[in-house]
Amino acid sequence: MTRPSDPVGYPADPVGHRASRAAEPPSAPADPASRHLAGQPVDPPSAGSAARVAMLHTVPALAGPLGELAAEVRPGVQVVHFADESLLQDTIAHGGPPPHVLRRLVAYAAFAKESGAGTLLVTCSSIGEAAERARPFAELPILRIDQPMAEEAVEAGARVGVLATLSATLGPTTRAVRRAAARRGLEREIVPHLCEGAFEALRAGDAARHDALVLRGFAGLAGKVDVVVLAQVSMARIVTRAGGGVPVLSSPRSGVAQLATA
Repeated sequence: MTRPSDPVGYPADPVGHRASRAAEPPSAPADPASRHLAGQPVDPPSAGSAARVAMLHTVPALAGPLGELAAEVRPGVQVVHFADESLLQDTIAHGGPPPHVLRRLVAYAAFAKESGAGTLLVTCSSIGEAAERARPFAELPILRIDQPMAEEAVEAGARVGVLATLSATLGPTTRAVRRAAARRGLEREIVPHLCEGAFEALRAGDAARHDALVLRGFAGLAGKVDVVVLAQVSMARIVTRAGGGVPVLSSPRSGVAQLATA
């Protein structure tokens, strides 16, 4: 468990706008999560104080921009950030979330509650299904960031394209869209596409190559489907450059919007 920072290999602006971060003091961590992890006392919000929510990231660089979105959808909200890159690394290595990822999600939900948060938003689509399985064992609501996007996608047309840069994400997002359609009694054809090499390019710091590969994948899908879903938060950066005359859905804004009433 680590506190968010910009890791080597990820862009500072992963969801399409620059995040502003205040300088941190050298001691006495300011946010409740870090104080908890440092063994320092954490006071829950007092009556009448601003609402507090928590986010769990597997890409630490997402903390800043997603925190900014939270402030837009719910002014005055206090966000507690947790970051654990190993959750994604282990999920990739095992071809899906192994049992210990589920156990750690439950633990992060407990940390979130101890920090005074009322909701935990999981911002990694690759562990979204594990987040759902963790809900019965958690003491506060656990949300997955891509759920609203999946719900919107099945209302947009009969053929839904799902674009991902990781196979570990392509499957969970495809299944999320399929379940959203089933809940509505809708027949939907899902067309998945994996942008080979894009994730590795972004991890190596080559954001331009990542974007080019994602845009190439989008161009291949655009003429075949009624809507394209970008499975990962890190892909949202290409939304404004995607043409083809079909709607393009990404998860950051709609996913964070769930916190408006959390």
